[in-house]
Amino acid sequence: MTEEKNQHRVGWIGTGRMGFALAGRLLDAGVDLWAYNRTRSKAEPLAEKGAKIVDSPAELAERDIVFTMVAGPTDVMDVTFGDGGLLSHDDARPGVLVDSTTIDPTTSQELSTRAKTLGTEVVAAPVSGNPNVVESGNLTAVASGPREAFETARPYLEMFGRKVTYVGEGDEARLVKICHNLMLGVVTQSMAEITVLAEAAGVSRTDFLDFLNDSVMGSTFTRYKTPAFVNLDYTPTFTWHLLRKDFELGLASGREFDVPLPTAALVHQIVVDGIGLGYGDQDFAALLTKLANGAGRDIKSEDRDVSDGLS
Repeated sequence: MTEEKNQHRVGWIGTGRMGFALAGRLLDAGVDLWAYNRTRSKAEPLAEKGAKIVDSPAELAERDIVFTMVAGPTDVMDVTFGDGGLLSHDDARPGVLVDSTTIDPTTSQELSTRAKTLGTEVVAAPVSGNPNVVESGNLTAVASGPREAFETARPYLEMFGRKVTYVGEGDEARLVKICHNLMLGVVTQSMAEITVLAEAAGVSRTDFLDFLNDSVMGSTFTRYKTPAFVNLDYTPTFTWHLLRKDFELGLASGREFDVPLPTAALVHQIVVDGIGLGYGDQDFAALLTKLANGAGRDIKSEDRDVSDGLS
């Protein structure tokens, strides 16, 4: 990494699964990073890579750039403007706040407006992937906000993984991420339907997905979800509850812009039904089991060693 890319003091708020993995990539690249997490013990392993762990977001106020990756809109506003929040004191504030939390447009606008009046520019930078994708170096990010602030943050966003795409001066990145997650759910539901159909006809899930993944219809995503579909491993990377939240944000945007989303609306109802059946805390790949059970099929793990396409 060049000296130019390492000239800023960086803060990080939120070390859940994704936040921890991404903060770790910055540290591995030699970034001067201080980190905060509400449960301190979840951030402390970053100290082994050189991070300083702090006890409140306010302690990051003198950092040049601060990243936030927390659970939702309430958490973003709390760590930013709440008691002991990042922007709660007058004596110091970061020049750029990069928020990678998936939040609604209203909260996003309020965050940007309030921060700007205090001298901090906000860059929205949602990401596509999970810790396994981070580890493989294949994570992608989408960003929007004031161009100068984005250019300041760009070298660090590029350390996240494979690519960062800048999409505008406002909150456009928020909607792009919501559109991404609508497709995530729709594609997974479709993948579940055709996989169960092939299995019902006597083809193993392993063989069907091996063919699909090497065809023109295969993708990084279908390859990545293949082990979960084959072995029914629903260890959560993205839960039904989170998918439901994003679908409801997407459907609200569809109403705002007068864009019909009939397929997304149907999958939203399937997800809501699945949560009612107890799937909520599982990975959304469990759409496969829900679909199979709806077809009267009791599917089993095939217990096969299949690639996720990331290595």
